[in-house]
Amino acid sequence: MLFALLEIPSPPSPILFEAGPFALRYYGIFIALGIAAATWLTSRELERRDYDGALALDALFFVVPPGFIGARIYHVITDWDLYAGDPFPAVFEVWSGGLGIYGAVAGGFLGLLAFGWYRGVSPLTVADAAAPGLVLGQAIGRWGNYFNQELFGRPTDLPWAITIDPENRPAGFADAETFHPTFLYESVWNLLVALVLLWFARRFADRLKAGDVVLLYVSLYSVGRFFVELLRIDPAFIIGDAVRGNLFVSSVLAIGCALALLLRHSRNTRKRRVR
Repeated sequence: MLFALLEIPSPPSPILFEAGPFALRYYGIFIALGIAAATWLTSRELERRDYDGALALDALFFVVPPGFIGARIYHVITDWDLYAGDPFPAVFEVWSGGLGIYGAVAGGFLGLLAFGWYRGVSPLTVADAAAPGLVLGQAIGRWGNYFNQELFGRPTDLPWAITIDPENRPAGFADAETFHPTFLYESVWNLLVALVLLWFARRFADRLKAGDVVLLYVSLYSVGRFFVELLRIDPAFIIGDAVRGNLFVSSVLAIGCALALLLRHSRNTRKRRVR
């Protein structure tokens, strides 16, 4: 009975509604829900910092377009083998899946710099307020991968394994039916990271510098992504002979951002000791 409750049912069609050439996909719905949740939480965090909460909505026009472009560019570049044979129009079919979060963060941050200049606010302060909402949005958006039957992990017989249809199984795994639901693992991790960031921003509010919450976000997200990548079997860009590229990127960002956060505050500690 317990195993039956833990079992994740096989996802239905990726399309919720279809009328002629128009198709409403679950992937797009969860991306939209993630953006809405991120905007709401960012607004609350801005108000807590004595900023106008409406800045969160205003920033969408600066952040979302370059974020989507960056996410798609990162995915296409790092998974070029999927498109090399027939790149057009496949490289533009975002609704079928294929967004890289690291590209989204990079593109979105460039947009945030432009927004900060335009509105005369600190982009790092706005980014700190946005970080918990961003990772909450990621937690929601990952469920779009469930409906696309993508980004799952190695075969497993665990009771919460997910059944993948034969046409969506990678080469070499045709005989396996159930796989690790890595989308779920990452979604749960992202939700925990959002809670940690909210606690961190309040617990150390009097000691934080602008950009600290962002550094912690990138570091913690990358830690979780590193372990998820150890399980994933979908096509990925390879460094050397066998290392998944996102494993390398995640480890560098996890360690690099954590060190940057520590160094920013270790200098202040040394200064206080000298005085």
